[in-house]
Amino acid sequence: MFPFCCSHLAAKGKDDSAKAQLSVKGTSLVNAKGEKVVLRGVSYGWHNSWGDFYNASTVKTLSKDWKATVVRAAMGVEPKGGYITDPEKALSCVTAVVDAAIKNKTYAIIDWHSHHIRTEEAKEFFTKMATKYKDSPYVIYELFNEPVDDSWEKVKAYSEELIRVIRAIDPDNLILVGCPHWDQDVHIAADSPITGYNNIMYTLHFYAATHKQDLRDRGDYALSKGLPLFVSECAGMEATGDGPLDKEEWSRWVDWMQQNSLSWVAWSMSSKEETCSMIVPFGPTNGKWKEEDIKEWGKMVRDELKNTPPRH
Repeated sequence: MFPFCCSHLAAKGKDDSAKAQLSVKGTSLVNAKGEKVVLRGVSYGWHNSWGDFYNASTVKTLSKDWKATVVRAAMGVEPKGGYITDPEKALSCVTAVVDAAIKNKTYAIIDWHSHHIRTEEAKEFFTKMATKYKDSPYVIYELFNEPVDDSWEKVKAYSEELIRVIRAIDPDNLILVGCPHWDQDVHIAADSPITGYNNIMYTLHFYAATHKQDLRDRGDYALSKGLPLFVSECAGMEATGDGPLDKEEWSRWVDWMQQNSLSWVAWSMSSKEETCSMIVPFGPTNGKWKEEDIKEWGKMVRDELKNTPPRH
């Protein structure tokens, strides 16, 4: 019995909004009929650097051609040109991706792409997002990309405050909670999870050439404690985003995620001169990519996504 994957429905054009509503049951993501859901897709790069990719055409290509069932709008918060200094551009980029994803019946993660706690700004932002998207079952809120220096106690308190804000507007849609140490300390969150709220999952991030069995062991521990995990960012090279691809370790991660019915999103839709950027430098930003426009990592991700049903 293989895990149910939304790509089955998306590929056949049978998805519908009533069935699309996600919820968390145990450690699994399920749809409105209680069927297990495994989302797989692509994260856009920082919007303040790669905003030209944030358009309806790229979303359509990822959804229809690459068979992604989820895309992630990684809204940069603190760097130059991020949400703090240019909120209009940030909102324009995010809504362009989310609106197009909804149109294509593809899930969209609204990612507060920050490494530090900025509670008041985050509350303002997610109030806007929840108000705009509360009626769409395709929207997922990611509260904190990768906590770096903050303890779980601080991240937990921040997350609880944001969850209260969102749930006052949107009682149903999935919320993703970040974990300390670049989303690697899921074992700590598992020992003191957030209580009193439904439909939340915790994010685990990995880069296969750096993070190996030790991190999978932490994931196993978290799952054994009943903590629902969502891999909202991952890739096959070093944690720097550069260096050679570790294809064997990437394959081990894909198998582990498959065995545990974990959703995952690969980093990143961008064209930087680094291994993790999926498009060649100065390549098209409109989704009309030729084979030579897609780098090796992009082809690996595309081929994995198009492998429907997921390998087992």
